[in-house]
Amino acid sequence: MLDRLAGQLEHYMDLLSARQKLVASNIANADTPGYQTRDIDFQSEFQSALGGPPQTVEATGLQMKNDGNNVNLDRESRLLAENALRFNVASSLMKIQIQTVRSAIKEGQGS
Repeated sequence: MLDRLAGQLEHYMDLLSARQKLVASNIANADTPGYQTRDIDFQSEFQSALGGPPQTVEATGLQMKNDGNNVNLDRESRLLAENALRFNVASSLMKIQIQTVRSAIKEGQGS
């Protein structure tokens, strides 16, 4: 059970890391004519746990500028903050799991 949970947390953190890079790329291309905002379909990626790099999708419902670019800096900034928070929570959970294993090992050595 512990291995499965740790594996899921690791996969989740990998997805968050990939999303952080993708959002940063969106921000970097905010003034690139014709650039289309990309994102990760988090729900399907996490549920499928393919293990490979996450598949990106075009973000929908964003207003197109005259130059064909649809990057919304407010949206991307919010995603960066949300992503950082999620990563911190996941890393805290991983730390708790590691501490639990260490504690169990120490207790086993004492007997």
